[in-house]
Amino acid sequence: MHALLETLVAEARPLTARGKPASYIPALAAADPSLVGLALADGEGRIFEAGEARKRFTIQSVSKAFALAYVLEERGANAVFSRVGMEPTGDPFNSIIRLETSSIRKPFNPMINAGAIVVASLLPGRDVAERAKGLRAFVGRAVGRPDVGFDLAVRESEDATASRNRSIAWFLNELGLLATEVEETLDAYFEQCAMLLDAADLARAGSVLAFDGIAPWSGERILATRTARTVKSLMATCGLYDGSGEFGVEAGVPAKSGVGGGIMAAVKRRYGIGTFGPALDPRGNSIAGLYMLARLSDELDLFAL
Repeated sequence: MHALLETLVAEARPLTARGKPASYIPALAAADPSLVGLALADGEGRIFEAGEARKRFTIQSVSKAFALAYVLEERGANAVFSRVGMEPTGDPFNSIIRLETSSIRKPFNPMINAGAIVVASLLPGRDVAERAKGLRAFVGRAVGRPDVGFDLAVRESEDATASRNRSIAWFLNELGLLATEVEETLDAYFEQCAMLLDAADLARAGSVLAFDGIAPWSGERILATRTARTVKSLMATCGLYDGSGEFGVEAGVPAKSGVGGGIMAAVKRRYGIGTFGPALDPRGNSIAGLYMLARLSDELDLFAL
């Protein structure tokens, strides 16, 4: 397995020249686009890794899967899906147009920014600090370590350049979909996106989803079976923005990407997979990550759709 992962990292690294790190958040633009990491967690809790699998980065939109799982566990499905839909959009992750043109008058799913901002407003806690701390503690259980932190510089950079997300949040507020005040909601959302994980962490979290909420390394139930399956279903249909359909054809596994360069994937009853590569394609997905996941799917017969 290790030899396979090393081979895939070596194959993916030259492809990073085709992309570039996210620049709309200035703090992300300085990432080294040549970095590539790959990790796989199996049903016995073992981690196989190659490349920069232990390089920590801000997970950005991968956090949407974690926040959704946490809020489903704490608040229940009705609290979420009375405010957010379950359908893919085919639009970019930061699009606002569907809120204005759709008759449902709520975000189509929790994996686009509009839906994730609503979910962030539902994080339990008395204030932003308590909400963010609670989410990080939950993520810590999902990745098997208690010291999950966040990057303050990235969080502040997101806050300073968040005109579109503020527009989305105020529109959501007008629709009556936010459970907390606009700026409090956005503060929690920015801190959520700035959480620091690595590809090995994402592989462990993916394995929790792969085994329907049970951590393979300990046997502990982290999520209800229904929660894990709900999150995986939305990852499969909406997890790679407007590239979700193409990725489904190429790799056939539930996955969630982020503009920090990470992708988390879950293969039912087999593996969790984490990838890292900050060179992005025009849709905001990691070029190296997409390649390695498609190749892994072929090599290990992971296609599950």
